[in-house]
Amino acid sequence: MPDSNMPDLSRLKFGVGQAVPRQEDPILLQGRGRYTDDISLPGALYAVMVRSPYAHGVIKGIETEAAKEVPGVVGVFTGADLEGHGYGHMRCVLPLKNADGSPLKNIDRPSLAMDKVRFVGDPVAFVVAETKQAARDGAEAVFVDIDVLPAVTEASAAAAADAPQLYDHLPGNLCLDFHYGETEKVAAAFAAAAHVTRLSIRNNRVVVCAMEPRSAIGEYDAESGRYTLHVGSQGVFGLKGQMANDILKVAPEKVRILTGNVGGSFGMKASAYPEYLCLLHAAKLLGKPVKWTDERTGSFLSDSHGRDHEVDAELALDAEGKALAVRLTAYANMGGYLATVAPLMGTGNFVKNVQSNYATPLIEVNTRCLVTNTSPVSAYRGAGRPEGNYFFERLLEQAAKETGRSAIELRRINHIKPDAFPFKASTGSVYDSGDFSAVLDQALQAADWDGFAARKAESQARGKLRGRGIGNFLECTAPPMKEQGEIRFEADGTVTIITGTLDYGQGHWTPFAQVLHSQLGVPFESIRLVQGDSDLLIAGGGTGGSKSLMASGAAIVEAAQLVIEKGRTAASHMLEAAVGDIEFERDAEGLGRFAIAGTDRSIGIMELAQRIRTANNPPPDLPTSLDVRHVFGEAPQAYPNGCHICEVEIEPETGHTEVVRYMSVNDFGVIVNPLMVAGQAHGGIVQGIGQALMERVSYSEEGQLLSGSYQDYCLPRAADVPDFGFVSHPSPCTTNPLGAKGCGEAGCAGSLPAVMNALVDALSEFGISHIDMPATPEVVWRAIAGAKAA
Repeated sequence: MPDSNMPDLSRLKFGVGQAVPRQEDPILLQGRGRYTDDISLPGALYAVMVRSPYAHGVIKGIETEAAKEVPGVVGVFTGADLEGHGYGHMRCVLPLKNADGSPLKNIDRPSLAMDKVRFVGDPVAFVVAETKQAARDGAEAVFVDIDVLPAVTEASAAAAADAPQLYDHLPGNLCLDFHYGETEKVAAAFAAAAHVTRLSIRNNRVVVCAMEPRSAIGEYDAESGRYTLHVGSQGVFGLKGQMANDILKVAPEKVRILTGNVGGSFGMKASAYPEYLCLLHAAKLLGKPVKWTDERTGSFLSDSHGRDHEVDAELALDAEGKALAVRLTAYANMGGYLATVAPLMGTGNFVKNVQSNYATPLIEVNTRCLVTNTSPVSAYRGAGRPEGNYFFERLLEQAAKETGRSAIELRRINHIKPDAFPFKASTGSVYDSGDFSAVLDQALQAADWDGFAARKAESQARGKLRGRGIGNFLECTAPPMKEQGEIRFEADGTVTIITGTLDYGQGHWTPFAQVLHSQLGVPFESIRLVQGDSDLLIAGGGTGGSKSLMASGAAIVEAAQLVIEKGRTAASHMLEAAVGDIEFERDAEGLGRFAIAGTDRSIGIMELAQRIRTANNPPPDLPTSLDVRHVFGEAPQAYPNGCHICEVEIEPETGHTEVVRYMSVNDFGVIVNPLMVAGQAHGGIVQGIGQALMERVSYSEEGQLLSGSYQDYCLPRAADVPDFGFVSHPSPCTTNPLGAKGCGEAGCAGSLPAVMNALVDALSEFGISHIDMPATPEVVWRAIAGAKAA
């Protein structure tokens, strides 16, 4: 770390802790962003995918001759055309095991279906043409002969003995029978419990709805035998590995991934999709770049979906109200194929997050992961972590009602206490810091909990029902991965950070620059960020799991220390002093300098970098630059936590629910940029509100997507949400150099239980104790009508 006699860096205008506006925003707001579809390569051709109109069926034949005759069409490709080139398949990469110890039954997914189609939208062919319209016309001329089979869309229904079977090697459609926990001990805890609460909970399927549809451009250089893929992603290094090693089956150096600006992903754009191999194959065969951009209707079908779990949740309490055990028995819907990390959400992430911030000694999770005739499911903001918190919070609220206890006191009784840290959870996670009851108390005060009665009376006077809900949460974030932190001092006076994480809307440039500015005192406005070129990376875990600052930030901190060590050696030559006499310090403006201890002789870091670059006849031991390429090892996971409090109003005549007040108190550890952290929290809260009250993917019995456009699928708008209160209650993390905890997905983790607990509270006067997401106006109205009729 920098010398202890340096000034308080938190007071720097652009230092850690300052609310510096995002540097990306002027570029994006002025339309100067460069997304994949903005790229126009010379001579590029255009591709359009041909997708199955049926959810399940045997492919009897694909007629392409009419498509080849369409003016402008230069190629029509089916799965048979991809065969024989040595390509691999997409498959799940998780080494999960069944309850009996046998490995997960994987699925090798080809880029184009050949034997059967397994969901509406399953790609079976693609057409390449000189124009996009010609490619569309060609795609419409392709005829796919499919012998339609019965379909199944719900995971629990797929487990039935008479359910349609998607794969011969998956009897009962089961790809993973997951178990975690000590069954006998859990059973004994439930048997000995003073009270047991049980709830059946639906974690509804959602469409990811990134603002930017997926788009990609494939290139192939015949001379070098090298593939280049321009594509929106969450990390170019990981995608390069998947494309090279698993799909193209070539050496990694034969693949380059380039990602520019990305208009949202939320987990969906992290891995390879069928279109990417199709484009690269066509580019190689046709000798020209091939471009594909999805349309919104295609996105609803072909992008991975999120969530979709059916869960029986149980909580055992002793006579004092302390949790003895929690047990989840679940069905997890995988869709028609196994996405790269598809089973993770309903298995390991349920396990690690259902405990939340409560000292629950025993946890058991039994999840059956099944394939269905629906779009594949993969990670979506939080990826099982919000759900785990949601299950426990709903159980706790229900247990309080059933036992006549205060739900607030029940939380306090079960909170892990500050003197218990480091706390080893029954899942194996080790929580390093936190003060959960203090966060709860601060949230109650900030939300004016005691003033609720007056607000409820005012709502009643207007004919509205009003309810309030608490959403305690703790997330297990930042999966350990190596991350690159490279610092380059450029000839034009700028400083470049190169990292393997990737900004797809979060805004990495500003906080990363703040970290580097705080460490080295290089001018904030001179710092640039490069993150989307796999050729520049030797490591990189991409962005996901709320880990970017912990990984890239730590890599930058460590790389900065290596810069300082190189700088001390270089400064000793320039200042003609011993290396041991050179100190790194800050001047009055916070800029970094190397000085001879005890003197006023010094040289600024930027001047030193320039003088090294232009030095004539430098001595052999003088560093040739201050540049550093460093790979940060791995840090243990971090555990952001907090408490959200929501108030809703319900119009009983229509069932319409409105979120009218919202407060959150969050422990994100050391916050580098409060402005951006609050923005991340707001985005997650809005997505949680959307899932809780509006969003639902709906299929017909035949597997047709009934909610396939924004005419049928509702997203929250600005008018649907109130101002959000945001308060920070930090307990610095001890597992990474910055003391930070992830914030990107925490908004969902707090909002799902807060909103649904508030809704149930408002409906409690009708005797309604549980309602599933999404609580649309129809669902709420029917619940009220049913309660009145009972």
